Amino acid sequence: MTQRYGITAPLSGRPFAEQREWIKELEDLGYTDVWTAETDAYDALTPIALASQWTSSLRFGTAIVPVYTHGPAQLASQTASVAEAAPGRVVLGIGSSSNVIVERWNGITFEKPYQRVRDTIRFLRAAMTGEKVVAEYETFTINGFRLGLVPKEPIPIMVAALRPGMLRLAGREGDGAIINWLSPDDVKKVVPYVHEGGPDKEVIARIFVLLTEDADMARGIGRSMISAYLNVPVYAAFHEWLGREELQPMWKAWRDGDRKAAVAAIPDSVVDDLVVHGPADKCREVIEQYIANGVTTSAPMVVSFGDPQEAYRSLARR
Repeated sequence: MTQRYGITAPLSGRPFAEQREWIKELEDLGYTDVWTAETDAYDALTPIALASQWTSSLRFGTAIVPVYTHGPAQLASQTASVAEAAPGRVVLGIGSSSNVIVERWNGITFEKPYQRVRDTIRFLRAAMTGEKVVAEYETFTINGFRLGLVPKEPIPIMVAALRPGMLRLAGREGDGAIINWLSPDDVKKVVPYVHEGGPDKEVIARIFVLLTEDADMARGIGRSMISAYLNVPVYAAFHEWLGREELQPMWKAWRDGDRKAAVAAIPDSVVDDLVVHGPADKCREVIEQYIANGVTTSAPMVVSFGDPQEAYRSLARR
């Protein structure tokens, strides 16, 4: 598979609507992809619709759109709308997200995440052809939806995956997997599950990057990020499966309600494994390790620190 080198947007530092020249420069620097996310700020699809009009060759992907917070028919229409703006340059990344975002933030029951993602893939495959969909899936029923804006070119569907079940689903029914919060060595454990669906399956990695030579500061920021993410049940289960036993003290302190102790319990070694930090040349070397271990598309997420424009320039492969 062709190696791709992306970055996560919107970039920090200014409103996204003012980042036109920044996005255009990514093409000149050799980036192939721009990937978006959807948590508590920008949604995943709106920035793509805007940025796709600023460039002619960049591919745009979502990492990810949660399948609970976007109804099946709505997601089909949204994806087709973005694909019309950039034919052949849009990749849809979907996933279950987490109980925090789905239940606590959106008031939607977080049930049967594997089945919901699987059913959404199957529905989207049918809907994107323009056929009328009448089907009873395990987690929802569609009665007569027909997409009125059929994409001119097929839209790849990637699946956010952590453990074997979802990783296999990504390879079997999706076009590949989106992985994150793992070390370069962890990549070697997860990729084979995706490739059970075929050796040509894409593996996209969101990689958290802090460009600074102040290791203490980077580790302090990294600990805050890790405590916020890896105490979410789906991520805790993922790292237990990976065998990261050194996180047990953090998980215990978090369960006991001692957030300060939980942050302090995270070893430097875990931060160094999961958050890329250091000068630009070192960060590029670590990103290349992810690629060497099976990642086909890297999508660094530059943590808000310093000059974001200089950050993506210094991380460029050219």
